[in-house]
Amino acid sequence: MQIRDLPYSDPGVPDARSGPRFLLWLGRNQLGGQLKSLAWGLLHFGSIAGLPYMVGTAVEAVLDRSGTRLALAGALIGLLGVGIALGDTMLHRTAVTNWITAAARVQQLLARKTALLGSALTRRVAAGEVVAVSTGDVEKIGWFVEALSRFAAAAFTVVVICVGLLVYQPALGVVVAVGIPVLALSVLPLLPRATRRADFQREKAGRATELASDTVAGLRVLRGIGGEELFLDRYRRASQEVRTAAVRSARMWAVISAIQVLMPGLLLIAVVWHGVHLAREGRITVGELVTVYSAVMMLNYPLRHFEEIAMAYSFSRPSAKRAARVLSLERVAERTGEATPERAESHEGERAEARTAEQARMVEQVAGRTAAPAPLAGAGDLYDPVTGLLAPAGRLTAVVCGDPDEAGRLAERLGGHPAFEEAAGLPSVRLGGVPLDDLPLSAARTAVLVQDKDPVLLSGTLRALLDVPASGAVTPEEALAAAQCSDVLDALAQTSVDDDPMAAHLTERGRSLSGGQRQRLALARSLVTDPEALVLDEPTSAVDSHTEARVGDGIRRLRAGRTTVVLTSSPLLLDRAERVVFLAEGEVAAVGAHRELVHSEPRYRAVVTRETDDERARVDALKEFEIEETA
Repeated sequence: MQIRDLPYSDPGVPDARSGPRFLLWLGRNQLGGQLKSLAWGLLHFGSIAGLPYMVGTAVEAVLDRSGTRLALAGALIGLLGVGIALGDTMLHRTAVTNWITAAARVQQLLARKTALLGSALTRRVAAGEVVAVSTGDVEKIGWFVEALSRFAAAAFTVVVICVGLLVYQPALGVVVAVGIPVLALSVLPLLPRATRRADFQREKAGRATELASDTVAGLRVLRGIGGEELFLDRYRRASQEVRTAAVRSARMWAVISAIQVLMPGLLLIAVVWHGVHLAREGRITVGELVTVYSAVMMLNYPLRHFEEIAMAYSFSRPSAKRAARVLSLERVAERTGEATPERAESHEGERAEARTAEQARMVEQVAGRTAAPAPLAGAGDLYDPVTGLLAPAGRLTAVVCGDPDEAGRLAERLGGHPAFEEAAGLPSVRLGGVPLDDLPLSAARTAVLVQDKDPVLLSGTLRALLDVPASGAVTPEEALAAAQCSDVLDALAQTSVDDDPMAAHLTERGRSLSGGQRQRLALARSLVTDPEALVLDEPTSAVDSHTEARVGDGIRRLRAGRTTVVLTSSPLLLDRAERVVFLAEGEVAAVGAHRELVHSEPRYRAVVTRETDDERARVDALKEFEIEETA
């Protein structure tokens, strides 16, 4: 895999059972890149390992006054220099490629999981942790993948040098062969403490990122209630905790680095001291002493990679653990235990085999929506067997819930693949008789689009905001008009360079707009998509009554012939619905027109008119009195 080939067509199904297993899975999926990096690393380190022998040969040639041997040694040293330069260049190139491709794979996996979970993600994982995983943690994981092949090449080179010294000069080679393992293992007792400090630092950093994200998201509200300084003080304290943890972690790694410098120096002193005694006794030549000395000096370079791999693993392990935690999340928890990637694949395979011919036809129709603007043939009614809600095909249905929380759960369920744990084991919503849970998630979301009560506007131009997968039957201008966005367009035109509101830049989450303006732009985006079934959860809660009435008319006009479900308690929207369904205690309690239900269903009237218990009692008493008078 090369950088130019990114993104992956399929990043695969990760082993997210633990952080180390996830790192191992990443390594297996990049075996080709690791082998390339290892090959270039062996050339680089092998050339470095050959230098001491050539230097020793050159010294022997000078002592023996042999010009031919000196020239040959010089030519070989030059050749080894070319190998060092070429190997180092290509090692860096392939290692960085491994880093970037591994990071890209993790980011694609996280993006796919985010798209799969939708709004359920931030209910289970803090927003700050998601940000930390997708930014800093991805970098740490890529670092470990990059360092792995370099470490393997360095370790192999160290073994080759030790074996070569044992063969070349056994008397000094034994000292080196015994000393090198001691050098490599000398820092092992310190690694657990260094790892714990690194984990603690990452935990504090994640908490600070979460706090910063929450503070920025609620900055407008905080300023309104005078709580800005309070939250800033909290972030300052969290930031200082991160700094303190980072300093403690850096001190431990400084100790490890110092040991990595001290121990090779002690080994070099021991080799020189013992070599000088052997040279005095005539057991070795000066050239052999220079060769062994140079080899020990050269060993310092590959030995540094032992420290790097230890540091990379210590930092990447908690990062991989957090990434695995996010990637292991499922939309609906299994009642029989935690879902694993293998079980998820098996379950998906069983469901695919169980699909009927009618369901397969439905998938093909949904998949072709962007190419064919015509309605889905036979899409049919939208039916929820849990509540008994039926939204007839091609009609505008308004739903009033006695419990406000039930509206959110119903919206999620109508979109297919509900995100709530309590939905496990419940029957799936059906579109035209086809269970949405039996459709691929992309197909289900294409057929049924859910706009929740707090939609998100991404930063960018208004044109980019409305450039979404759509049937093509509804233009952005028509959608903006139906959503009553004329005042929003006028405001955006003033901020645009060429007075084109479509080219105006929207800030992150649309924070430069009011709540009602954001809500109407989000509604326009949903209308442009023009799905077969559109579910709107409180689409006008932040809009004034006059605009709300016009929005209701626009939705009814633009969605004519399409299935539309609006979850609301606004009388203005309910009066414009073709059919109103009232849910009480999780079940359909009444169905009819808005004005009929206001008079016939007291519970409905209480929700829609915000009628108190005392007011309801007075109305009931008045009705009884009128009945008695009539009698």
